[in-house]
Amino acid sequence: MGVYLVSIGAREWFGEDDEELGEDEDEIGYGELASALNGELLRRGLPPYASLPEETPFVRGSGMAFEEKLVPPMDGFTELCRVHLSREETETLCGWSALVPISLDDEIWLPVESGYTDSTMVAGAPQVLAIAERLARILDLPPEIPATSDNLDLTTWFLDGPAKDTAAARPGPWAEDLDAAFYVALFLRAAQHVLRRGCSIVYS
Repeated sequence: MGVYLVSIGAREWFGEDDEELGEDEDEIGYGELASALNGELLRRGLPPYASLPEETPFVRGSGMAFEEKLVPPMDGFTELCRVHLSREETETLCGWSALVPISLDDEIWLPVESGYTDSTMVAGAPQVLAIAERLARILDLPPEIPATSDNLDLTTWFLDGPAKDTAAARPGPWAEDLDAAFYVALFLRAAQHVLRRGCSIVYS
């Protein structure tokens, strides 16, 4: 149980599995969201989001999938954002329900229920990446942080892995609050993954 960020492939995004979901299932299909997003993109004069990769078999370290669990408290990360970002930038960085590989000057709010809210905010990965990169530079995130997130790589590295030992060996702003560093790395890697794979990432 808990809150996860996960990548989804074309079949799930376009709702091709929706008919298989029973009314009593906890799963949520994304066909309605995909349709609503493309309608808003068309209204804005942008091309539809129509090309996504299919999900691939899990191979650890392949970088083909994304899955991380939001375990640490967010207090330090919230304060970091308050000090270094505007309210609008903070909303773009971490207020979305779906992250897509489209450049969006303004986030898109859609009247479609997501896993945890009655509406869905869609953010563009280029904008999220730019903000996350700024925070990563401020914290001076070390290169040892995992580059992929196939199976809770970041979560494991920070919570059960070598984060504390690395912080002792590489002191710096990032090491002063590992929980805050985790969330900066999380949104950084999420945006990088979306742009690299052309997929979307959602909360699950």
